[in-house]
Amino acid sequence: MICVRAVYARMAELEREGRRFAVCTVVRTVGSTPQVVGAKLLVDDLGRLTGTLGGGCVEGDAFEEAKRVLDTGEVSLREYELTEDLAWDTGLVCGGTMWISIEPGERALLLGGRDLLGDVLAASSGGRPVALATLLRREGKDFQPSGKLFVETDGSTGGTLGDGALDARATEAALDALRQATPRTIALDDAHELLIEPIVTKPRLVIAGGGHVGLAIAKMASQLEYDVTAIDDRPEFSSRERFGPGIDVVRMDMAEALRTIPIGWNSFVVIATRGHKLDAHCLREAVKTNARYVGLLGSKRKTILIAKMLRDEGISEDRIRAVHAPIGLDLGGRTPAEIALAVLAELSMERYGGSGRPLRLSDDIYERAVTRRSS
Repeated sequence: MICVRAVYARMAELEREGRRFAVCTVVRTVGSTPQVVGAKLLVDDLGRLTGTLGGGCVEGDAFEEAKRVLDTGEVSLREYELTEDLAWDTGLVCGGTMWISIEPGERALLLGGRDLLGDVLAASSGGRPVALATLLRREGKDFQPSGKLFVETDGSTGGTLGDGALDARATEAALDALRQATPRTIALDDAHELLIEPIVTKPRLVIAGGGHVGLAIAKMASQLEYDVTAIDDRPEFSSRERFGPGIDVVRMDMAEALRTIPIGWNSFVVIATRGHKLDAHCLREAVKTNARYVGLLGSKRKTILIAKMLRDEGISEDRIRAVHAPIGLDLGGRTPAEIALAVLAELSMERYGGSGRPLRLSDDIYERAVTRRSS
């Protein structure tokens, strides 16, 4: 999957080359769809593509519409209903509807007279996060984009949705979305919805402890597209060959490493060392960072002992209780890989605001659906 950072980097390349391009964005979804709100596809004037809207005929139609937008300079917003017949023929998930906005590249990030491409590139590469808010106005069954706003983490804004009250609501919603770093569409009233696209750096996972569980967490997190840093002071547990490509390995005192390496807002810290005392020292340093998530591997008894120690040292109760300990969701597994799955499931829930509940259809919904199909 192409990440948003790669899409914005490609936009910058096309601008430097003097090439024209169109930006296709999923701005709204209902039901099951092959892509989420915020997914993007770039189409340049040579027909080259970057990113994806989920493939299939939807992406093919968006490609043709993007070529028309390049010819006319107009903005387009199209609805795609993913019927069961379409799903059967193309493999797309059935039962949902997608709205895809397509606009010329030179207008996509121009807000309030300011070109935000540099800002979003910096934000996606570790700089200060920024959120883009687009107002969607309902016209019958259709939606039309009718204003844009950008919001920075300190609440400063640029552009407008055309109404001060709407700007204020959008700013509040954008700041909330920045905390979870997840694109979303929010209903403002019967006539307006708001698309919010937070632009933040790729999530970083820092693991203190390179044992069997730490290794399993690191490898699985790398597959989930975290930037992974594993820390251990033992040579046999901190070799780059052991962790493999794409994982940064730091060999030094673990508490000292947590105190010195940069840990920003979109960082997750997992403490999984070889002993209670070392866990405590690492956790003491982790709670002083700006990490949005700190988790401690181990038993409930260890959690209580370390929490008492931190409280005695003057760490605030709120910060102690913000630690996820014992870390992970109760999935029942016991092997290192199963523990890693439970840990990363909780991290995903934290990142995306999920509930952790099963997605399985309830019996009553299933029976109604089967009965309706059979009649």
